[in-house]
Amino acid sequence: MCTFCCLQFNSVANENHTHPDSVEGIVVLGINRAYGKNALSKNLIKMLSKAVDALKSDKKVRTIIIRSEVPGIFCAANLPVPTIAAIDGLALGGGLELALACDIRVAASSAKMGLVETKLAIIPGGGGTQRLPRAIGMSLAKELIFSARVLDGQEAKAVGLISHVLEQNQEGDAAYRKALDLAREFLPQGPVAMRVAKLAINQGMEVDLVTGLAIEEACYAQTIPTKDRLEGLLAFKEKRPPHYKGE
Repeated sequence: MCTFCCLQFNSVANENHTHPDSVEGIVVLGINRAYGKNALSKNLIKMLSKAVDALKSDKKVRTIIIRSEVPGIFCAANLPVPTIAAIDGLALGGGLELALACDIRVAASSAKMGLVETKLAIIPGGGGTQRLPRAIGMSLAKELIFSARVLDGQEAKAVGLISHVLEQNQEGDAAYRKALDLAREFLPQGPVAMRVAKLAINQGMEVDLVTGLAIEEACYAQTIPTKDRLEGLLAFKEKRPPHYKGE
């Protein structure tokens, strides 16, 4: 089933319970610190890191969604599986830095996001100065950080900061619903292939093309001896959906 982990300051962290949108293989990390507007305190980061470490070794996990349980506010994810940030409200400063640490970002059109630290005479200190330029380009990233500008969902989509923008619904969870749709789209694929594809992309983006192609070749080789590859070939031959086990 879909595991829902509530990272709360006033209750037990990583409390698992059944969620109405339960789908096997999808994990939702919900941040619920209403009185602090999901500010990234040291304690929240510690609990989030603990949850992430636990998920790294769970082979049943296929995709992870990070969302806020506080209406109107979104509060990283160094994980081997795809991660999606669902931004349905405010993602300012550390909240956007958390989203930038995810593979994919989706947001409601009414969401507000930006790295606003220079307004406080500091700079983004949670990876923002490194991840934002990689996401939208150096010049535009400098402009946004220097100005502390806040973008809505449509503006964020226009500059390439997010992949999808949705009109907000009455429940206030349009981005989360889209994140679930994407996660379900990822589920049928081979788990090992998904992990090494992410590895190849992430490592390849940090090196020159020739080195990147060598990384891709090494990652491809990891999929050849897997049982999933043989299952994929057999399923194609038998014209049926494959049943991957991540082996």
